[in-house]
Amino acid sequence: MGGTRLRNRSEFKHLFERRIAQVINSDPAHVGGISKTVRIGNWAEAYDVALAPHCPVGPIALAACLRVDAVCHDASIQEQSRGIHYNAGGEVTDNLLPGHDLILRDGFLHIPTGPGLGIEVDEAAVKRAAQVGHRWRAPLWRHRVGSIAGW
Repeated sequence: MGGTRLRNRSEFKHLFERRIAQVINSDPAHVGGISKTVRIGNWAEAYDVALAPHCPVGPIALAACLRVDAVCHDASIQEQSRGIHYNAGGEVTDNLLPGHDLILRDGFLHIPTGPGLGIEVDEAAVKRAAQVGHRWRAPLWRHRVGSIAGW
């Protein structure tokens, strides 16, 4: 798997042409949005490379990735951050209005059907969370030999 930190199509070209990755993990926020992620996904399909959009940061990013998944035939799995270390005590959907939410049922995230990204942010909940703040920092993981590992 590769591509989480890649920023443009020329960087993905290197992965595709050298057959370095069987799955790419492109991030819409890094590559220029939904349409560029879709273009990269379509290009990956031509090289028989699967797509697993990167989505570590919250409900808006996840909704954007689900839009990509809906139109890319090579989308194989969707990363999401429910129950992960930086959401301890909460969920990725906490700041969404009920009924305009990301639905997880039977192990599947359903593509939202509303306009835009299909979700609606609860602005009052976001303001309350901002008052509390957070101390989240990226974890520092190391390989057995002591070198720093990416997450």
